[in-house]
Amino acid sequence: MQRVEKLGQMGEVVKVRPGYARNFLLPQGKAIRANKANLARFEQDRVQLEAQNLKRREEAERVAERVAGLSVVIIRSAGESGSLFGSVSARDIADLCKEAGLTVGRQQVLLEAPIKTLGLTTVRVELHPEVHVPVVVNVARSQEEAEKQGRGEEIAREEEPSLEDELRAEIGAAMDDRE
Repeated sequence: MQRVEKLGQMGEVVKVRPGYARNFLLPQGKAIRANKANLARFEQDRVQLEAQNLKRREEAERVAERVAGLSVVIIRSAGESGSLFGSVSARDIADLCKEAGLTVGRQQVLLEAPIKTLGLTTVRVELHPEVHVPVVVNVARSQEEAEKQGRGEEIAREEEPSLEDELRAEIGAAMDDRE
């Protein structure tokens, strides 16, 4: 019934696992079962469905042009090494996009994995199955730090000494004591 990423285009007949069809594709209206009656009904309504899809895609492209270059700032507490206490989820990003004027649901925010470190991350937001908008997520400890990261300045992080550095220091001290 519509394009599904990594599966197929509108109108294609594909074979999927029963659970994927039963739990995702059919309830969401993204697909119908490929029996004779459904295929005949789809072919009858195909022109209308393609016209609706084209209209929604054009609307999504206009919105994408309007919000091109969108950047959101998330203030979170983090350790000295830059790792967050917790993570930034798709829901957090969707809420901030709504505040910035782009109304999206958390399902439309495509995160490969939750964001767990400070810094700039580019996330894809799906406005339509064929239209994606990149959104820059700036995760920082404070507004000042977010502004510095936005300008491209490196945030000084206190690196914890590695085990190797500690061993070198101990060996150096032992060598000094021996002499």
